[in-house]
Amino acid sequence: MVRDDLGVEFELKRPVRRVVSLVPSLTEAVAETDRSLLVGATDWCTHPVLDVPRVRGTKNPNVAAITQLRPDLVLANQEENRAIDVDRLRAQGVAVWVTKIESVDAALSSMTRLFDEVLGVGEPEWLAAAKAVWAGVVPEPVRRVVIPIWRDPWMVVGRDTFTGDLARRLGYECVHAARDERYPKVSEADLIAGIDLAILPDEPYVFTETDGPEAFPGVPVALVDGRSLTWYGPSLVSAPQRIQIAVSRAHTEWGGREYGR
Repeated sequence: MVRDDLGVEFELKRPVRRVVSLVPSLTEAVAETDRSLLVGATDWCTHPVLDVPRVRGTKNPNVAAITQLRPDLVLANQEENRAIDVDRLRAQGVAVWVTKIESVDAALSSMTRLFDEVLGVGEPEWLAAAKAVWAGVVPEPVRRVVIPIWRDPWMVVGRDTFTGDLARRLGYECVHAARDERYPKVSEADLIAGIDLAILPDEPYVFTETDGPEAFPGVPVALVDGRSLTWYGPSLVSAPQRIQIAVSRAHTEWGGREYGR
């Protein structure tokens, strides 16, 4: 018997040889560790490039197609996947491991359990490297930031999120972290109130140089790849450096002025 991050206990066929992943981050993590384990993934699992059957999206997986792949284990996430789809898979006798990841430490802990206890392959090199990267002392916040994830309406990173914790660990204070919602909707006025920097990822909403920065007049805007901010697999190794490069570029392009309150 194994117990997933939500405390659900289930029987697991061992050794695990056939895995279907419904989460892009987990797909990348498994592929980087042992690509032969993956026999299916979602349409959104774009990195790395994989030649495996696709089972639609994270929010509408094809349960019948997944079942036909005869997986020993399906990987899901509480935030990315719907409980009803997990229940439907389990009703078909499919073992589903659900992760719950709302912080960097939770990600590292969950991945350790997944590869050691569940998949039985031990700790991969990338995970050991990620632990080393994130083992340092958390700095005091040096910049107040907003991290939008959607527009029309504007939605931003709030409390108890992996992305918010990752930003905090790099010295960025999300100004909306005190709100009740994890991803609150905000007005255009609240969007720019009290911030030193806007960090715009390219997922789930695809912010670009011509779509997003214009909403932040007088504020530096860093365009960051979504993997660095929201994925909790091998990208954790390079995320701090990639984000810092993007922020430094934003500062330079903004004119090199000091960040103001």
